[in-house]
Amino acid sequence: MSDRITRDEVIHVARLARLALSDDEIDEFTRQLGDILEHAADVEALDVGDIPPTAHPLPLRNVTRPDVLVDTIDRDELLAQAPAAEDGRFKVPPVLGEEP
Repeated sequence: MSDRITRDEVIHVARLARLALSDDEIDEFTRQLGDILEHAADVEALDVGDIPPTAHPLPLRNVTRPDVLVDTIDRDELLAQAPAAEDGRFKVPPVLGEEP
């Protein structure tokens, strides 16, 4: 592709994104972005007129089970096994070192 991205364009985009790039990073990103744009141009040049649009290449479907209401463990029984409980909930030490 003859319209490769320039070093100045990478610097401009980095400035817009508020990225501080070293000279080596600018050179590397210029090369990488040029390769990406070249690949995109290759894909764009493909003749796909006879290929029908598709959302997924394979005819797959989601296999799920039906939601069924089942009995669960009793809340009071569960809380009775906890080291500490308060107001119908597990009581745990502060995670971030702060009391609520």
